[in-house]
Amino acid sequence: MTRTVGTRAALAAAAFALLAGASWREGAPADASFREDQQMDRTSTQQPQAQQVQQVQQGQRKAFVKPSDAELRTTLTPMQYKVTQHEGTEPPFRNEYHDNHEDGIYVDVVSGEPLFSSRDKFDSGTGWPSFTRPLAPENVKTKTDRTLFFTRTEVRSAAADSHLGHVFDDGPAPTGLRYCMNSAAMRFIPKDRLAAEGYGEYAKLFDGK
Repeated sequence: MTRTVGTRAALAAAAFALLAGASWREGAPADASFREDQQMDRTSTQQPQAQQVQQVQQGQRKAFVKPSDAELRTTLTPMQYKVTQHEGTEPPFRNEYHDNHEDGIYVDVVSGEPLFSSRDKFDSGTGWPSFTRPLAPENVKTKTDRTLFFTRTEVRSAAADSHLGHVFDDGPAPTGLRYCMNSAAMRFIPKDRLAAEGYGEYAKLFDGK
């Protein structure tokens, strides 16, 4: 679903990007360095986390045990580590999934917890992947965030305690919510890979598509 929310979300995102710029800019990364980091995202998240989390025993994924900080530093890219472990924010529009329109689900890059479905994704105009609701509400938790000049609601994953992004009340129907997430906090699994990676129970979401 790729509806565009009005200017309210876009204006809020622009203001947030200005306020939070220092949290993701380290000398304003050049396009080339961003593309390199994006490529690292694709390769690193398809191996260590996939092997660690998507191990299936009799149709069930193993219970997640969070790796040490030292391990996370080696298995995550710098951007993934900064976002998930230190509440960083990736640059808007220059991230992997903001314009992704494939069918599939998004899982936590650290734990593999199912987080969001492409069926609930929409174009918020903010430059970050946005969703109207979680795929599995039990896999996300929220907390009050007062790190900027205004209060926000932070969204974190339940098992890995990864920082994912924030949720706002300016989204479209049916929930009126906008889960504004960081691409770096998630891994996308296309619908034709769900069964192979241990998420076969979600394949029915895309039946007939």
